[in-house]
Amino acid sequence: MDTPADTPTDNQPTVTGIAAQDWAAASAQPQYRAAVVDLLGALAYGELAAFERLAEDAKLAPTLADKAELAAMASAEFHHFEQLRARLAEIGEEPHAAMEPFAAALDGFHRQTAPSDWLEGLVKAYVGDSIASDFYREVAARLDSDSRTLVLAVLDDTGHATFAVEKVRAAIAAEPRVGGRLALWARRLMGEALSQAQRVVADRDALSTMLVGGVADGFDLAEVGRMFSRITEAHTKRMASLGLAA
Repeated sequence: MDTPADTPTDNQPTVTGIAAQDWAAASAQPQYRAAVVDLLGALAYGELAAFERLAEDAKLAPTLADKAELAAMASAEFHHFEQLRARLAEIGEEPHAAMEPFAAALDGFHRQTAPSDWLEGLVKAYVGDSIASDFYREVAARLDSDSRTLVLAVLDDTGHATFAVEKVRAAIAAEPRVGGRLALWARRLMGEALSQAQRVVADRDALSTMLVGGVADGFDLAEVGRMFSRITEAHTKRMASLGLAA
């Protein structure tokens, strides 16, 4: 017998508070609205930056097939950006104004973590982007249903994970010494990505207030610590999938 949609099961926890509301109801709280606009703005700029980076990384691709693969992924990232830009406009926000506060921090992160070769670029896209995605997924669980659906959709893997793992593992198998260099690089990315995420949140009052439970159904301070522990654990698993030591 089918389980009614509003009846929780063991695999479907009860949804309450803001997470049980749609955008129309949840956005009546001005601080919550401001936090979501910040979140969508940060995501939109992140997707635009990912498109630019993948297009640039394609120039380092060793084969035409690799170049085409990265170009396809860049196209998918740009489509995600378009979805976020359209949503911001739909809710009455100017997309570029919503993105602007996050441009400097994200551009700074990419300058500090510019890859020196093709393999470092792959590890950055897989490790760095995945850390950001883990963070946004944690936040998405506490958003209204409309915002949550959009955020999770734009965080869908564009195919880079499988592609990066295959290429990096093959490179290490061919030249084991590469593994040590890439492991150091990935650890640096982890530190830079977490620092960048914390700076972005700290600089935006509405977003930080939402995260620590001051509005809607945010995390308490203990949960913030557990959230970063989960992100670190997922990073360790990705490192293992790449054949690298965390």
